[in-house]
Amino acid sequence: MPSEAKILIVDDHEDTLYALESALAPLGYHLTRATSGDAALKEVLRGQVGLLLLDVRMPGVSGLDVVRYMRGVEQTQHIPVILLTGFGPDAELTAAAFRLGVADLVMKPIDPWALRTKVRYLFDAHERSHTLEREVRELRARLKDHQDRDGHADHKHDDTGGHVPAQRERTDDDARDGANDRA
Repeated sequence: MPSEAKILIVDDHEDTLYALESALAPLGYHLTRATSGDAALKEVLRGQVGLLLLDVRMPGVSGLDVVRYMRGVEQTQHIPVILLTGFGPDAELTAAAFRLGVADLVMKPIDPWALRTKVRYLFDAHERSHTLEREVRELRARLKDHQDRDGHADHKHDDTGGHVPAQRERTDDDARDGANDRA
């Protein structure tokens, strides 16, 4: 079953969006785009984003601002983010990005092959994590349901409608154990 999650590509330049879409198209993932930080946040909050490729410097809400906000919201805090920058190496930016939990910081111009490799790894890892979380929730619900059924089966109703523990019938083994305890 193909994933419904999508990769959100965010950049304020149309030509960069087109180049990134072209580079990622061979992967076969569902790609969507946004041209501002505000639009990116709206799209992320709608759900189903499995990876975010995000330009660092945009007018208004920057890429780092988007990541700061995402990390503060439970439903978006674990979405992997690859930040993109065209301004060359910047130690301060790199430190800030990794403090926020960004998966990678990639310099423009981007090597399409390297980007596809990173995107495939991060997107697939995020999807596996989501699948495992869903399976754990389902197993916990099944276990709770099973425990609830077993708990109700072990109780009888008294005349007032309350629950009283079910009594076990005394067996010959119980009688022997009691006699041995007294001896």
